[in-house]
Amino acid sequence: MSTDIIIETHNVTRRFGAFTALKNVSIQFERGKLTSIIGPNGAGKSTYFNVLSGAFPPSEGRVVFQGKDLSGLKPHQFSHAGISKSFQITNIFPNFSTRQNVEIALQAHVSRYNLWRRQSSLQLQDKAMELLRTVGMEQHARRLARELAHGQQRALEIAIALASDPKLLLMDEPTAGMSPEETRSMMDLIVQVAAARTVILVEHKMKMIMGISDRIIVLHHGEFLASGAPDDIRSNDEVKRVYLGQH
Repeated sequence: MSTDIIIETHNVTRRFGAFTALKNVSIQFERGKLTSIIGPNGAGKSTYFNVLSGAFPPSEGRVVFQGKDLSGLKPHQFSHAGISKSFQITNIFPNFSTRQNVEIALQAHVSRYNLWRRQSSLQLQDKAMELLRTVGMEQHARRLARELAHGQQRALEIAIALASDPKLLLMDEPTAGMSPEETRSMMDLIVQVAAARTVILVEHKMKMIMGISDRIIVLHHGEFLASGAPDDIRSNDEVKRVYLGQH
Protein backbone atom coordinates (compact mmCIF):
# COMPACT_ATOMS: atom_id res chain seq x y z
CA MET A 1 0.00 0.00 0.00
CA SER A 2 1.28 3.45 -0.87
CA THR A 3 2.31 5.61 2.09
CA ASP A 4 0.15 8.33 0.51
CA ILE A 5 -2.93 6.25 1.33
CA ILE A 6 -4.04 6.53 4.96
CA ILE A 7 -7.16 4.34 4.85
CA GLU A 8 -8.80 2.15 2.22
CA THR A 9 -11.66 -0.27 1.88
CA HIS A 10 -11.42 -3.41 -0.22
CA ASN A 11 -14.69 -4.77 -1.66
CA VAL A 12 -16.64 -3.74 1.44
CA THR A 13 -20.19 -5.04 1.60
CA ARG A 14 -22.53 -4.37 4.51
CA ARG A 15 -25.84 -6.14 4.93
CA PHE A 16 -28.65 -5.60 7.41
CA GLY A 17 -30.66 -8.78 7.20
CA ALA A 18 -31.79 -9.13 3.60
CA PHE A 19 -30.97 -5.50 2.80
CA THR A 20 -27.57 -4.69 1.26
CA ALA A 21 -26.57 -1.15 2.25
CA LEU A 22 -23.09 -1.29 0.68
CA LYS A 23 -21.92 -3.47 -2.17
CA ASN A 24 -18.26 -4.09 -3.05
CA VAL A 25 -17.04 -0.59 -2.21
CA SER A 26 -13.31 -0.16 -2.82
CA ILE A 27 -11.96 3.34 -2.14
CA GLN A 28 -8.56 4.74 -1.17
CA PHE A 29 -8.21 7.96 0.83
CA GLU A 30 -5.09 10.07 0.54
CA ARG A 31 -3.16 11.21 3.59
CA GLY A 32 -3.40 14.92 4.33
CA LYS A 33 -6.45 15.49 2.13
CA LEU A 34 -9.97 16.68 2.94
CA THR A 35 -12.28 14.17 1.27
CA SER A 36 -16.07 14.46 1.23
CA ILE A 37 -18.55 11.64 0.70
CA ILE A 38 -21.81 12.60 -0.99
CA GLY A 39 -24.79 10.91 -2.59
CA PRO A 40 -28.59 11.02 -2.62
CA ASN A 41 -30.62 9.70 0.30
CA GLY A 42 -30.18 5.95 0.61
CA ALA A 43 -26.80 6.05 -1.14
CA GLY A 44 -25.06 4.33 1.77
CA LYS A 45 -23.08 7.35 3.00
CA SER A 46 -23.84 6.90 6.68
CA THR A 47 -23.30 3.16 6.53
CA TYR A 48 -19.94 3.64 4.85
CA PHE A 49 -19.01 6.30 7.39
CA ASN A 50 -19.84 3.85 10.19
CA VAL A 51 -17.71 1.16 8.55
CA LEU A 52 -14.76 3.59 8.37
CA SER A 53 -15.16 4.44 12.07
CA GLY A 54 -15.55 0.84 13.22
CA ALA A 55 -19.17 1.24 14.33
CA PHE A 56 -20.29 -1.32 11.71
CA PRO A 57 -18.01 -4.23 10.80
CA PRO A 58 -18.19 -5.07 7.11
CA SER A 59 -20.21 -8.17 6.20
CA GLU A 60 -17.54 -8.80 3.57
CA GLY A 61 -14.33 -7.05 2.60
CA ARG A 62 -11.61 -5.27 4.55
CA VAL A 63 -10.84 -1.89 6.12
CA VAL A 64 -7.11 -1.13 6.10
CA PHE A 65 -5.69 1.84 8.03
CA GLN A 66 -2.01 2.73 7.62
CA GLY A 67 -1.34 -0.79 6.36
CA LYS A 68 -3.13 -2.53 9.25
CA ASP A 69 -6.31 -4.54 8.70
CA LEU A 70 -8.89 -3.22 11.19
CA SER A 71 -11.82 -5.26 9.86
CA GLY A 72 -13.99 -6.55 12.71
CA LEU A 73 -12.22 -4.62 15.47
CA LYS A 74 -14.20 -2.63 18.04
CA PRO A 75 -14.72 1.15 17.68
CA HIS A 76 -12.35 1.90 20.58
CA GLN A 77 -9.67 -0.11 18.77
CA PHE A 78 -10.18 2.09 15.69
CA SER A 79 -9.76 5.08 18.00
CA HIS A 80 -6.58 3.63 19.49
CA ALA A 81 -5.21 3.13 15.96
CA GLY A 82 -5.59 6.87 15.30
CA ILE A 83 -9.13 7.34 13.96
CA SER A 84 -11.49 9.75 15.70
CA LYS A 85 -15.12 10.50 14.93
CA SER A 86 -16.88 13.76 15.76
CA PHE A 87 -19.38 13.01 18.50
CA GLN A 88 -23.09 13.67 18.37
CA ILE A 89 -24.29 16.47 20.66
CA THR A 90 -25.91 13.92 22.98
CA ASN A 91 -22.39 12.80 23.94
CA ILE A 92 -21.55 16.20 25.37
CA PHE A 93 -21.93 16.48 29.14
CA PRO A 94 -24.44 19.37 29.28
CA ASN A 95 -23.92 20.26 32.93
CA PHE A 96 -20.14 20.42 32.72
CA SER A 97 -18.22 23.40 31.45
CA THR A 98 -16.87 23.52 27.93
CA ARG A 99 -13.33 23.07 29.23
CA GLN A 100 -14.33 20.19 31.51
CA ASN A 101 -15.86 18.35 28.56
CA VAL A 102 -12.52 18.45 26.76
CA GLU A 103 -10.61 17.53 29.93
CA ILE A 104 -12.80 14.43 30.36
CA ALA A 105 -12.03 13.36 26.79
CA LEU A 106 -8.32 13.94 27.32
CA GLN A 107 -8.23 11.98 30.58
CA ALA A 108 -10.32 9.15 29.12
CA HIS A 109 -7.86 8.73 26.27
CA VAL A 110 -4.80 8.79 28.52
CA SER A 111 -6.33 6.40 31.07
CA ARG A 112 -7.59 3.96 28.46
CA TYR A 113 -4.32 3.54 26.63
CA ASN A 114 -1.70 4.14 29.32
CA LEU A 115 -2.77 2.99 32.75
CA TRP A 116 0.42 4.22 34.38
CA ARG A 117 0.25 7.74 33.06
CA ARG A 118 -1.88 10.25 34.91
CA GLN A 119 -1.94 13.88 33.92
CA SER A 120 -2.13 16.61 36.53
CA SER A 121 -5.17 18.85 36.55
CA LEU A 122 -3.00 21.75 35.37
CA GLN A 123 -1.68 19.71 32.44
CA LEU A 124 -5.23 18.76 31.51
CA GLN A 125 -6.41 22.35 31.75
CA ASP A 126 -3.55 23.58 29.55
CA LYS A 127 -4.16 20.93 26.90
CA ALA A 128 -7.94 21.49 27.01
CA MET A 129 -7.47 25.23 26.52
CA GLU A 130 -5.09 24.56 23.63
CA LEU A 131 -7.76 22.43 21.92
CA LEU A 132 -10.44 25.04 22.61
CA ARG A 133 -8.20 27.67 21.02
CA THR A 134 -7.84 25.40 18.00
CA VAL A 135 -11.62 25.41 17.47
CA GLY A 136 -12.10 29.06 18.45
CA MET A 137 -13.88 28.31 21.70
CA GLU A 138 -11.41 29.42 24.36
CA GLN A 139 -13.56 32.40 25.35
CA HIS A 140 -16.37 29.97 26.23
CA ALA A 141 -14.24 27.68 28.40
CA ARG A 142 -16.18 28.36 31.61
CA ARG A 143 -19.66 28.21 30.09
CA LEU A 144 -21.79 25.13 30.63
CA ALA A 145 -22.02 23.05 27.47
CA ARG A 146 -25.82 23.27 27.49
CA GLU A 147 -25.61 27.06 27.30
CA LEU A 148 -23.70 27.01 24.02
CA ALA A 149 -25.33 27.76 20.68
CA HIS A 150 -25.72 24.83 18.29
CA GLY A 151 -22.71 25.78 16.18
CA GLN A 152 -20.60 26.23 19.31
CA GLN A 153 -21.61 22.77 20.53
CA ARG A 154 -20.48 21.29 17.22
CA ALA A 155 -17.14 23.10 17.57
CA LEU A 156 -16.85 21.63 21.08
CA GLU A 157 -17.49 18.16 19.61
CA ILE A 158 -14.53 18.68 17.27
CA ALA A 159 -12.30 19.67 20.20
CA ILE A 160 -13.40 16.49 21.99
CA ALA A 161 -12.69 14.42 18.88
CA LEU A 162 -9.22 15.99 18.63
CA ALA A 163 -8.42 15.08 22.25
CA SER A 164 -6.98 11.74 21.13
CA ASP A 165 -4.71 13.51 18.59
CA PRO A 166 -6.03 11.37 15.72
CA LYS A 167 -4.29 10.82 12.39
CA LEU A 168 -7.74 10.67 10.73
CA LEU A 169 -10.80 12.69 11.72
CA LEU A 170 -14.21 11.53 10.51
CA MET A 171 -17.03 14.09 10.54
CA ASP A 172 -20.67 13.19 9.99
CA GLU A 173 -22.72 16.15 8.71
CA PRO A 174 -20.85 18.76 10.76
CA THR A 175 -23.13 21.61 9.62
CA ALA A 176 -26.48 19.85 10.21
CA GLY A 177 -29.05 22.27 11.64
CA MET A 178 -26.76 25.28 11.37
CA SER A 179 -27.61 28.77 10.24
CA PRO A 180 -25.75 30.14 7.19
CA GLU A 181 -23.44 32.12 9.48
CA GLU A 182 -22.70 29.06 11.64
CA THR A 183 -22.14 27.00 8.49
CA ARG A 184 -19.53 29.47 7.21
CA SER A 185 -17.73 29.39 10.57
CA MET A 186 -17.76 25.59 10.60
CA MET A 187 -16.42 25.48 7.03
CA ASP A 188 -13.50 27.68 8.09
CA LEU A 189 -12.86 25.46 11.12
CA ILE A 190 -12.92 22.26 9.04
CA VAL A 191 -10.38 23.71 6.59
CA GLN A 192 -8.18 24.74 9.52
CA VAL A 193 -8.37 21.29 11.13
CA ALA A 194 -7.71 19.61 7.77
CA ALA A 195 -4.46 21.56 7.41
CA ALA A 196 -2.98 19.45 10.22
CA ARG A 197 -4.54 16.02 9.64
CA THR A 198 -6.56 13.91 7.22
CA VAL A 199 -10.30 14.62 7.28
CA ILE A 200 -13.17 12.63 5.78
CA LEU A 201 -16.64 14.09 6.03
CA VAL A 202 -20.18 13.25 5.03
CA GLU A 203 -22.23 16.32 4.12
CA HIS A 204 -25.40 17.30 2.27
CA LYS A 205 -24.59 20.95 1.60
CA MET A 206 -23.22 20.87 -1.94
CA LYS A 207 -21.97 24.45 -2.03
CA MET A 208 -19.93 23.82 1.11
CA ILE A 209 -18.56 20.52 -0.22
CA MET A 210 -17.52 22.04 -3.53
CA GLY A 211 -15.81 24.93 -1.75
CA ILE A 212 -13.61 23.09 0.73
CA SER A 213 -12.95 19.54 -0.53
CA ASP A 214 -9.74 18.33 -2.12
CA ARG A 215 -11.60 15.28 -3.39
CA ILE A 216 -15.21 14.11 -3.52
CA ILE A 217 -16.50 10.53 -3.45
CA VAL A 218 -20.00 9.85 -4.79
CA LEU A 219 -22.01 6.81 -3.66
CA HIS A 220 -25.28 5.67 -5.22
CA HIS A 221 -27.47 2.75 -4.13
CA GLY A 222 -24.67 1.50 -1.88
CA GLU A 223 -22.09 1.39 -4.67
CA PHE A 224 -19.15 3.56 -5.66
CA LEU A 225 -20.16 5.90 -8.49
CA ALA A 226 -17.46 8.52 -8.98
CA SER A 227 -14.41 10.18 -7.48
CA GLY A 228 -12.55 13.37 -8.32
CA ALA A 229 -11.81 16.99 -7.63
CA PRO A 230 -14.85 19.27 -7.15
CA ASP A 231 -14.73 20.49 -10.77
CA ASP A 232 -14.60 16.91 -12.04
CA ILE A 233 -17.64 15.94 -9.97
CA ARG A 234 -19.53 19.09 -10.91
CA SER A 235 -19.12 18.27 -14.61
CA ASN A 236 -19.66 14.49 -14.34
CA ASP A 237 -22.77 13.58 -16.35
CA GLU A 238 -23.53 10.46 -14.33
CA VAL A 239 -23.32 12.39 -11.07
CA LYS A 240 -25.61 15.07 -12.45
CA ARG A 241 -28.10 12.41 -13.46
CA VAL A 242 -28.31 10.47 -10.18
CA TYR A 243 -27.46 13.13 -7.62
CA LEU A 244 -28.54 16.47 -9.01
CA GLY A 245 -31.59 15.09 -10.83
CA GLN A 246 -30.46 16.43 -14.21
CA HIS A 247 -31.05 14.51 -17.42
